[in-house]
Amino acid sequence: MTEIASLLAPGAVTAGGHMTNAKMLFQHLGQVAEREYGLPAIEVIDRLTERERLGSTGFGGGVAIPHGKMEGLDHVVGIFVQLAEPVDVKAIDDLPVDLVFCLLSPPDAGSEHLKALAQVSRWLRDRAFVAKLRGAGSADAIYALFAASQTRDAA
Repeated sequence: MTEIASLLAPGAVTAGGHMTNAKMLFQHLGQVAEREYGLPAIEVIDRLTERERLGSTGFGGGVAIPHGKMEGLDHVVGIFVQLAEPVDVKAIDDLPVDLVFCLLSPPDAGSEHLKALAQVSRWLRDRAFVAKLRGAGSADAIYALFAASQTRDAA
């Protein structure tokens, strides 16, 4: 199981973000990646945009998992955004998204990337957990939910 502490820095969780479209969302993800992980924001935005052109990473129920491979990483890292208002990312169910878990991986992280994607997908398919994420009032509360969920999953 991917450790939440290695996957998600506490500062890489944002709550109540006001973004009106996917471009603004990706710019925000790029800024957080630059601040928390030292990655060039423009490269993060380009990677996520390239991946999105292949097909939406919005998998339904108001949730998206944009992801991409990035030079300069030695392990998979994540960014979580809870949006104040849902944004249209052309999800498979045509519903806008308000919960976004971005994954960025080293170029050679084959199985590590897939394991992280599977873990995040499990969290975000759990309706009760998603309801708690939507109800969390702060980034700290959201981070605590992920940490508690991992502890529960490991038990």
